[in-house]
Amino acid sequence: MKIIAAIDIGTNSIRLEVVRVEEDHSLTTLTQQKQTVRLGEGEFSDGRMTPAAIERGALVCARFADVARGFGAEEIIAFATSAAREATNRDEFISRVREEADIEVVVISGPEEARLIYLGVASGANIGDSRGLFIDIGGGSTELILGDANQYFMLDSLKLGAIRMSNKFILNEKGPISPERFKKMVDYARGVAGHTARKLTSFGFDTIYGSAGTITNLADMTARRVGETPTSLRNFSVKVADLRVSIDQLCRMTLDERRRVPGLDPDRADIILGGAAVLIAVLDDTGADKLTTSDRGLRHGILVDRLMREGEVRASFQNTSVRERSILQLSRTCNFDEQHALHVSKLALSLFDQLKRLGFHPYGPRERELLHYGALVHDIGCFLSHSNHQRHAYYLVRYSDLLGFNDSEIDVIANIAYYHRKAIPKKKHENLAGLSRQSRKLVSVLASIMQICEGLDRSHLSLVQDVRVEFNHNPERITMTLISDTDCQLEMWGIEGGRVLFEMNFDLPLELKIEAPTPTVAAKPKPVRKPRAK
Repeated sequence: MKIIAAIDIGTNSIRLEVVRVEEDHSLTTLTQQKQTVRLGEGEFSDGRMTPAAIERGALVCARFADVARGFGAEEIIAFATSAAREATNRDEFISRVREEADIEVVVISGPEEARLIYLGVASGANIGDSRGLFIDIGGGSTELILGDANQYFMLDSLKLGAIRMSNKFILNEKGPISPERFKKMVDYARGVAGHTARKLTSFGFDTIYGSAGTITNLADMTARRVGETPTSLRNFSVKVADLRVSIDQLCRMTLDERRRVPGLDPDRADIILGGAAVLIAVLDDTGADKLTTSDRGLRHGILVDRLMREGEVRASFQNTSVRERSILQLSRTCNFDEQHALHVSKLALSLFDQLKRLGFHPYGPRERELLHYGALVHDIGCFLSHSNHQRHAYYLVRYSDLLGFNDSEIDVIANIAYYHRKAIPKKKHENLAGLSRQSRKLVSVLASIMQICEGLDRSHLSLVQDVRVEFNHNPERITMTLISDTDCQLEMWGIEGGRVLFEMNFDLPLELKIEAPTPTVAAKPKPVRKPRAK
């Protein structure tokens, strides 16, 4: 295990991420820091970073380097983007940082910035076999990328950004922005981005992902305006129509009013409309009706890129989904009983599939996957205390930085863990309060399967090798046959704890049987023909 840090020196802000590389190649975040510095302030008109901006940037880099070293970072990787890339006096900035922070800043090209953003966002998104269009709006540039979970197909970096656009159209403007002026901003952005956006769209994509401050601020503001309260903006989906309403409202506000809008960072109020114009331009040209936000970006891409230089790590990333990696990282951090969790998952998925074939539930692959993850984490609360460990498991899942999931999926997984013991899910329970009626029903069904399968491995010895489910008449009942070559009386008692919820969900009594596994018949060896004696 080692500790490394990434510093993303952007046009608007500088960000730090310090992580510990675990034995299984997963990353545990030790600290995240962000400081607004406005390196690009006044630069895009004369091509030079101001002395004040250089001083601010060098000071923040030095303090962030101190923080990283305080956490024991063996390596600090610092990349600078648009502001430094275009500044004629960037060497002065690099020298100043070298002198004050004792780190070497690498100024990266636009396409390289796009590639690293893709790695960062894709490493935290549940892309699967689909194709995504990624848009990252920074202070000085906008990156557009087309890719799937494993590779990008096209990248571009455009000279469009929140600070650049604001400097060009609304510099020092403190009043509302007229519809005519905002339209001019959008038209200008479409002129710069249109060709790339249309080319990307011609290839086709399934989802559009948005990252960086402009997009996450607009999404947060919109969510609050429409009455949603997401725990995080990781994989949060927002309707483009709702975004447009939010942007229209911002245009009608003064600068002071924008600074007081819930969900909008006051430090970003003066440049948010410059970034919004770029976003609307891209959404117009792609015809998107929904945007999925990401809280990951360049600094995460820097770390992923660094790790994937090692072949073993690259294979791990390519062979395991981001969701599976994230769940296993949390579970292993909590020292879970991996053999027990995997066995319970195997039994739960078998029971889920058989009940599905018999017509007892309508759920499919997505819900099956959530059941699998719920089985993996159901006992992680024992890491804190065995007493009430289901409650501890709920909080560990609910408030961990699980990648590749949206809020509702994390809620379902956390509640599967919460109800894996005897409890019956009820609407009045605080942990179910934010779930829709459909999600509460899903939790109840999956938890009923979990309670049975937790009982099937009560001894943690995998005594029940498999389970067979049948629907029988006269009287109507569900017969569950445990395949085991031992008495497994403890498991039979364990199932009783889940009988009530199971019978409530499937509206039939449960009958239990035990059956020895069918012996495997060894193939009869073929006779060997002896050579004839001469």
